Amino acid sequence: MKYQVQENYLTIFLPGELDHHNAEEIRKESDHLIEHNHIRYVIFDFADTKFCDSSGIGVIMGRYRKVYMLGGEVCAVHTSERIRKILTMSGVTKIMQIYEEEK
Repeated sequence: MKYQVQENYLTIFLPGELDHHNAEEIRKESDHLIEHNHIRYVIFDFADTKFCDSSGIGVIMGRYRKVYMLGGEVCAVHTSERIRKILTMSGVTKIMQIYEEEK
């Protein structure tokens, strides 16, 4: 995984498979970065992601809750049709915006 901090924005470049094999690592590292860099906006970049299971949805929802409580927002960029479908079916699109490009 790659993470980029710029001012109070954190971009998380997600792996090809967002699943139980890497969810805990993403959770720990992103929480650390959010807490120590005063992050208010998290951008999940799905450019390389082809698969996402319930553990991946849990990572997204957990970061959403954390940032929302701090007065911030979460969004997703570069989602494939398959990933958009997964995010929609899981209800994630009701709480965060999905953009084609990073804003």
